[in-house]
Amino acid sequence: MNEIEVTILSIILMIGLGYFLKRIDFLSEKDITPLNNIVMYILMPCMVFSALYAADLSSISKLGILPFIIFSSSMVTGAISFIILKKLNFDDRKLWSVLVTVMIANTGFMGYPISLGIFGQAGFLRAIFCDIATLFIFLLLSFILVLKFGGNLKSAVSKITLFPSLWAVILGLSLNFLNIPIGPVFENAINYLGNGAVPLIMLSLGLSINLAGLSRSRSMVLFTSVVKLLFFPLIAFIVASYLGLVDLQLKVAVTEAAMPSGMLSLLLAITYKLDYELTSDCILINTVISLITLPIIIMIL
Repeated sequence: MNEIEVTILSIILMIGLGYFLKRIDFLSEKDITPLNNIVMYILMPCMVFSALYAADLSSISKLGILPFIIFSSSMVTGAISFIILKKLNFDDRKLWSVLVTVMIANTGFMGYPISLGIFGQAGFLRAIFCDIATLFIFLLLSFILVLKFGGNLKSAVSKITLFPSLWAVILGLSLNFLNIPIGPVFENAINYLGNGAVPLIMLSLGLSINLAGLSRSRSMVLFTSVVKLLFFPLIAFIVASYLGLVDLQLKVAVTEAAMPSGMLSLLLAITYKLDYELTSDCILINTVISLITLPIIIMIL
């Protein structure tokens, strides 16, 4: 059994454990929010900061192209999906409920642990740069939805500017470039906290699995799964290949593009009063399906 198979099976096992604990009522769906808050506001920022603070950033110019690949792939995927959904005469709220799902990839919450497990610290570093694009996409969609449906753009911008992982990126890069030490105590504490992110992420994903959406929103679940899990990474592969990316750069870019829909999609759907049940169904089901498509795509790479 090779390293990729071991990593994917380990991840599936941890997600399965979360689902099993829900089935036996040891944990429940109400535990998802506190678990996600711990991950998003404490463990993941520590994980990101630790990686950037200790990273060799001599190839920063090459890393800077990764956000462009994810961003351009999202824009192409969104534009083609928009045309298809318009042809199907979807009303605006349902159309944008689907668009936010196919345009925002789970490059952080799910992308980080998979890239770390399969490609090591070098891959994780590249995953962080891919995730920067997701934050820009979120901001862009927030701006569009404010103009279309009304809302508070200031609130949307503040959600990003106060996002802990963004500050982890800024601080990690700044302290690395300036060669400012944080001391062994802080460094160890941050490393310990960061190491706890992966298992909690997987348990949370297991708790969130709910197959009811497969029957409730079957056609759109199928559409978003094909577009997000197959078309999005295909566009990323074409763009990355055209730009001359090879080896680890290419593998991480396409792997991150192949991630299922991100939970930021649901945040947008709820904030701007879209069909958030449809968005939620699509996210949860294509997350489950990604456990099949991701290993295949990674093997091909």
